[in-house]
Amino acid sequence: MHIRGDHAELVVGGRLDVRSAADARTALHTAVDAGAGDLVLDLSELDSWDATGLGVIMGAHRRAGRCGRRLVLRRVPPQMQRLLVATRLHRILAIEGGIGVESLPRV
Repeated sequence: MHIRGDHAELVVGGRLDVRSAADARTALHTAVDAGAGDLVLDLSELDSWDATGLGVIMGAHRRAGRCGRRLVLRRVPPQMQRLLVATRLHRILAIEGGIGVESLPRV
């Protein structure tokens, strides 16, 4: 897993899972605490995430809200869009352009 960018936009790549969760949490919390306005997470380079990785995203979302910021997901890969829909988190998280639920392939 790698995260690069500044306090306004981060690109998350690789795997966001139990092995990378602690580093990701630290990077996201630092970015939330250091900036103002929306924090955009570009997920275009993310290969996969598990429940722990999704928990890291939700934790950053809550922390951003407490700081008066908004966490925005950008370029969410289709397989991860399906997971957000299945868990109904697409209704809670800000997703740039939204998710076209009807256009997602059924699994």
